Amino acid sequence: MIITDHTVEKLKDPFGLLPGDRYEFLINIEVSEDDELYSENGVYIRLIFVINNEIEKITQYNFIEKETNQHLDFEFEEEEEKMIFNYCKDNLHQEQ
Repeated sequence: MIITDHTVEKLKDPFGLLPGDRYEFLINIEVSEDDELYSENGVYIRLIFVINNEIEKITQYNFIEKETNQHLDFEFEEEEEKMIFNYCKDNLHQEQ
């Protein structure tokens, strides 16, 4: 899996019900043709990244086929999750 680019948006909590700050990342990825995640239409990851005091974590994510916006039923492998977590963390700290 190779990250090609992303967009990030801070989510608003108008009622203040959720602790911390939440960010929605849309991360475009490339996967090799022999990977079960591969789609001719391309794939991106939509995830929610939370920062609450000193705790930073991914709370939700989905793999989505670009052209159809169909959710794909896959989970991160441990190494992929670490890579995506560090990518989000690093990019948020650069933007702040």
